[in-house]
Amino acid sequence: MKKTPTSSKVTPRDLLTPAVLQILLSLTAGSRHGYGIKRDVEDRTGGTLKLGPGTLYEAIHRLLQAGLVDHAKTPPAVQAGGRRKYYRLTGAGRKVLLEELERLDEIVSFARRSDLLPDRGRP
Repeated sequence: MKKTPTSSKVTPRDLLTPAVLQILLSLTAGSRHGYGIKRDVEDRTGGTLKLGPGTLYEAIHRLLQAGLVDHAKTPPAVQAGGRRKYYRLTGAGRKVLLEELERLDEIVSFARRSDLLPDRGRP
């Protein structure tokens, strides 16, 4: 996380590491517990991004503090014996995620227009 010399405030942009971006993407499908997020990220990235417990829960902690993720109610089917904490994307989290995806889309579009990436049938 970046901090300026005159301020200790961290902006949401500072939180968007590849791991954080993938965690936010995982939560767009609904609330998940930590292990569910880990598995979803690994499945979606073909195993190229593996979130260890330290990385995962530190990122979730920062997202909670920033208000981008919140605790979610444990589904009724799991409440009886489950001790897992569930997380959900907040409105602010969805906004930050969409802004980041738009920023990345602009970068990829530029790379395609510059013939740095192949145009895969996109306009």
